[in-house]
Amino acid sequence: MVMRSVDLRSDTVTRPTDAMREAMCNAEVDDDVLGYDPTARRLEEEMAKMMGKEAALFVPSGTMGNLISVMVHCDVRGSEVILGDNCHIHVYENGGISTIGGVHPKTVKNEEDGTMDLEAIEAAIRDPKGSTFYPSTRLICLENTHANSGGRCLSVEYTEKVGEIAKRHGVKLHIDGARLFNASIALGVPVHKLVKAADSVQVCLSKGLGAPVGSVIVGSQSFIEKAKTVRKTLGGGMRQIGVLCAAALVALQENLPKLQHDHKKAKLLAEGLNQMKGIRVNVAAVETNMIFMDMEDGSRLTAEKLRKNLEENGILLIRGNSSRIRIVIHHQITTSDVHYTLSCFQQAIVTMQEPSRT
Repeated sequence: MVMRSVDLRSDTVTRPTDAMREAMCNAEVDDDVLGYDPTARRLEEEMAKMMGKEAALFVPSGTMGNLISVMVHCDVRGSEVILGDNCHIHVYENGGISTIGGVHPKTVKNEEDGTMDLEAIEAAIRDPKGSTFYPSTRLICLENTHANSGGRCLSVEYTEKVGEIAKRHGVKLHIDGARLFNASIALGVPVHKLVKAADSVQVCLSKGLGAPVGSVIVGSQSFIEKAKTVRKTLGGGMRQIGVLCAAALVALQENLPKLQHDHKKAKLLAEGLNQMKGIRVNVAAVETNMIFMDMEDGSRLTAEKLRKNLEENGILLIRGNSSRIRIVIHHQITTSDVHYTLSCFQQAIVTMQEPSRT
């Protein structure tokens, strides 16, 4: 029987802390659909201030936050959004911007670091005034950190250059900042500087920050007023959400400072894994709390067999593909957990690479 569990599937698996549970229990609440929940207002005001934007809105999930943002900016059906071919909005959000929002995605190749080539972005923009034959570009989307690139960070300089392109062509810029605070810590840059060029930003509360539920979108006052209407249309308006927002406020106080430790533990784990035979990790690419570990060509290892073997020792992982495992560190993973994980990996790899006996 496994007595120890180390859950590295995602930073979304964290449990609410005692302080969060107490805050949720004692939260001052009212009907947020009517606009009166005081704890929700406090969270939204705090997030808007941190992001350097006029206003903010709590939403049930990051997926809904991104969808709302795209729909507000692209309020004419058939509008076009430029986004990375490997970004979360395009790959993991069920095509909602198309099926629900009526927005056409035009993809640009994501580079290994999560960026898109600036010239390629500009070349993809079509006349926002419209045409008889093709959709009108109204929005560009970036993702920071970029999950499918292993949690890589987009710099202020890069984001500002994309913002300049957007302004030059009269289109808006949205940032999917699900793990934006991780980027802020890793780059040593305040979040408001990372998103200064953006017209809207979505920030997840239940990833690195460790709150149980929700995201926040920020932007201008007029953007948020329109976002409230779209949120209601999508069924995202909820009543006494102060119970959830109270936990998020604790997360901002309690867990935000811990992100730097998550990054250090991720680097420690990556360096240890990269020394093991049969697997490889690009340690230099581990910038935040995420690790991509690949099976070396010619080894006896497969991602699924290794994942199952480790699960028997309480190490929980997600397989990226047949030869890749994704590992995500969060604030409830200790340095002791990292060393235990390395020990289990070493044992599993040695066992699995032993020649089979006939």
